[in-house]
Amino acid sequence: MGQDTYVVGFVPPDAKWKKMKKIWEACKEAEIEVPDEVDSFFEGEDPANLPGKEIEIFGAIKEWQDDGREGWDVDVNKLPKNVTVVRFYHSY
Repeated sequence: MGQDTYVVGFVPPDAKWKKMKKIWEACKEAEIEVPDEVDSFFEGEDPANLPGKEIEIFGAIKEWQDDGREGWDVDVNKLPKNVTVVRFYHSY
């Protein structure tokens, strides 16, 4: 069984993100389907599990490996200034 890892950044919620989250929560509370636009905005993720808007941070990430180990370096100086959270996803 293999493992995949990827790294993303999050910027704090803006006004649109907060409005979309309210719609998501209202739909879930009412037990109705979340509109496609809202679902797409959160890429199918429950916004309760997100610290803000996910963005790609490829320019700040570099893979490394040595004898029997591998991982990721995150150059914090290359992160967009508004990134406040870096998340490492591992999936099996």
